[in-house]
Amino acid sequence: MRSLLDNASKLYYEGCPILSDNDFDLLAAKHNYHTVGYTVTDAIEHTFQMYSLQKYFNLADAPLLHGYICTPKLDGAAVSLLYIDGTFQLALTRGDGIQGRDISDKLRLIVPSSISTKGVVQVTGEIVSPKSIPNARNYAAGALNLKDLQEFKSRDVTFVAYDMVGHDMSTFENVMAELSQDGFNVVTSFDASNYPTDGKVFRINCYNTFHEMGFTAHHPRGAFALKEQAAGIVTTLLDVVWQVGKSGVVSPVAILEPVTIGEATVGRATLHNIQYIRELNLEIGCQVEVIRSGEIIPRVVRRINVSLPEEK
Repeated sequence: MRSLLDNASKLYYEGCPILSDNDFDLLAAKHNYHTVGYTVTDAIEHTFQMYSLQKYFNLADAPLLHGYICTPKLDGAAVSLLYIDGTFQLALTRGDGIQGRDISDKLRLIVPSSISTKGVVQVTGEIVSPKSIPNARNYAAGALNLKDLQEFKSRDVTFVAYDMVGHDMSTFENVMAELSQDGFNVVTSFDASNYPTDGKVFRINCYNTFHEMGFTAHHPRGAFALKEQAAGIVTTLLDVVWQVGKSGVVSPVAILEPVTIGEATVGRATLHNIQYIRELNLEIGCQVEVIRSGEIIPRVVRRINVSLPEEK
């Protein structure tokens, strides 16, 4: 299972995710998997480390933060932008948070070329696409791998800033207001209703307090993500068939008793690979819970054990 999660993490940060965030988080929690990001070979170091957020599914389990700001957790591809004395210099994919891949040629086409904040600062944010586009997260992340700049220009992608590091402003709200005036979309005012989200972000507004709380190796203590637990529908697993994808990889597909999820009728769902089937202990005829990851891709997430009525 670790090899599956390692591969899923690598492909996610390369812009070709094979698991939804919900699926990845559920498997990572089950198997105590804590690796964040992956090491890129053509890497450039971020000027400031890009931390990930500690994830919670229940607000009661999360730390108590005072004076916090709540914003939508956009579901796209995280990137960093380096500005020196107000001039755009470099854009990197998130990578492992320490170093990423140079995507300056593409990002300079969609972000401000200059900002009002002087010195060395790093603006971080999310590349997102409208959820009306099938597999919107893959579409947005995949755009960062395009070689043809004209093709990149044709993509419906947007950069939304959610932080800036290296400044001397007092609050997160002040930073967002400054970036908004410089021409950025910012997470505090961005209308995310037409874009994929997978929860909310809670973070301390005061930067002094935020930094005083410190960081773990991977997460800031002054912020966390409250993830949405997708509601599933229970149905019957009728069969498993194998299909060959465009890349030539053979993968299993669940044939289901058709059910309606959202506005779609679902009769097939991905099962990833044979190890995933074994982990869920799936058998033909068993009851399974199915979700539509990102409101698009049907996935089997667990087996439902049905208790038989006692004989009288």
